[in-house]
Amino acid sequence: MDGAGKEVSRDEARKLIEEGAQVVDVRADHEWDAGRIPGATHLPLAELAQRAGEIDRERPVVLYCRGGNRSTMATAALADAGYDAAKLTEGITGWAEAGLPLDPEDGYVAESGEAAAILQARKKARSAERVSEISGDD
Repeated sequence: MDGAGKEVSRDEARKLIEEGAQVVDVRADHEWDAGRIPGATHLPLAELAQRAGEIDRERPVVLYCRGGNRSTMATAALADAGYDAAKLTEGITGWAEAGLPLDPEDGYVAESGEAAAILQARKKARSAERVSEISGDD
């Protein structure tokens, strides 16, 4: 696994993970909160340059995002810096569509983007309000 632009299939990624590869999710916070590949580390693309030292240079790394754009950039940057990096083809969308596990157990693939983050925050706030009403907390 070397060179910018390297991609791995879901099956290849699962094999690499079983053999000790790191899994890095480069999506936004709200996407991570909604659902992620078990065992993944959250390292948003915008923070990659500052936090790359958190990734073990001695172990392969599989990067993913929702569909592939952000993980392509992250994979190229890490490969250029000497990491054994590859992106997951079809991202977490393909992973979930194949019925592979997500954390938390009821996790799902969130929409990306600022508007989606706002909608997600509103949804969480409404859920918290309903829980408060049901439990009688004010």
